[in-house]
Amino acid sequence: MRRFGIIWAGQLVTLIGNSVLRFAFVVQAWTSGQRATAVVLLSVLAVLPQVLLSPTAGALVDRLRKRTALQLADIGGLVVVGALAALHFSGQLQLWQIYLAVALLGAAAAFQYPALFSAIPLLVAKDQLQRANGLLGTARSTAEICGPALAGVLVATSGLGTILLVDLLSFVLALLTIQAAGPHEQPRDGATVEPRRRLGAESLDGLRYLFVRPSLRGLVLVIFVVNLVMVFGYAIVQPMILARTGNDASALASVMASIGVGGILGGLLMGVWGGPKARIRGMLLGVVGMCLTSQVLMAASRDVPAWCAAILVGALLMPIVNGTMQAIIQTKVPPQRQGRVFGAVMFVSQISAPLAMVCSGLVADRVFEPQAAAGTGLVGLLQPVVGSGPGSGMAAMLLIAGGCGIAVAVWGMANRPVRDIDVILPDWDGVAEQKEERKVPT
Repeated sequence: MRRFGIIWAGQLVTLIGNSVLRFAFVVQAWTSGQRATAVVLLSVLAVLPQVLLSPTAGALVDRLRKRTALQLADIGGLVVVGALAALHFSGQLQLWQIYLAVALLGAAAAFQYPALFSAIPLLVAKDQLQRANGLLGTARSTAEICGPALAGVLVATSGLGTILLVDLLSFVLALLTIQAAGPHEQPRDGATVEPRRRLGAESLDGLRYLFVRPSLRGLVLVIFVVNLVMVFGYAIVQPMILARTGNDASALASVMASIGVGGILGGLLMGVWGGPKARIRGMLLGVVGMCLTSQVLMAASRDVPAWCAAILVGALLMPIVNGTMQAIIQTKVPPQRQGRVFGAVMFVSQISAPLAMVCSGLVADRVFEPQAAAGTGLVGLLQPVVGSGPGSGMAAMLLIAGGCGIAVAVWGMANRPVRDIDVILPDWDGVAEQKEERKVPT
């Protein structure tokens, strides 16, 4: 794990640097016109390029050495932030340039996910994969907590220029750690080298690889639905808390801090424990626990301590679910295709996120909160669980989303191709892949 630890440290610093910069961009966008639309647009521009480019990025990652792919992803971020710094210090930085930079940083992030998670099997032993994936989850959660706190200090004392320089240095450090401890790939055997095809065809190959195998197809369906209901539900957690507490900002801050703390604890738990031995069962039970606590119990609770406890447990389980899912992909997919497959997983899991965010707000404002005010409709039926008054409509939405997530996890446990994935689709060992290739045309 030593070489992985070096890479992990570099990624942690970069994630914190990026989190600081995102916070500064939000402040810059808001102070430019004090419009919520300007802030929301930043989130959309950060997510869409990453999601839409993920299949192509994964195909390009498979054409490169993993060390090179990781370096190129960080170099992309370095160039974008360097250009912003040059514009800022020359006094020419404008809001539209920040929007463009956010989209370009999202494009660079599209390469980061498949490159990083396909490189992990080259850095750690097979029985350490879940541990390594969990530690990466800890790095993200740490950045989510430390980034805004550090950004608040830097925005108040130093300004955007210092923040841009800090992020530049974080990219440089990440590049140095990759150079020092990046994965060393062995030359591929001639039998495993695939003929080069058009990039468009290879971009679709990751999706095709997942969907022609019933076990992976079922797993991806679970991932898609769980991400959909999680985004749909989490999008209204903040307004729900504000509505139910009379706009108490300290209550909201406590709940949001609990998410970060839970994520850190969950990643550390994976790092120490190593993850469930029965991976698919552990993942699906984790989904049940995550939906039950951070959505169902959140919806049924009425006070801040209960909200904090429920969402902390849900956030703690998330690195376990994600780390286990990633380990399944890392062991079931041959190394020369992992970039494409991880790109496809990113595309499938995140493609619904922007739509879910928009729909969640509209449904809350136009359907569920009016029903809560009138005590009618579905919210009226759920009042014994979610209560009444402002915010109870959004609580009903959270309850329904949690129920859907639990249902899809139960379906996964009842579905034989998913439940018996380790029997139906053995871990990749080269020989097994050659046998499978003769059965499943590619």
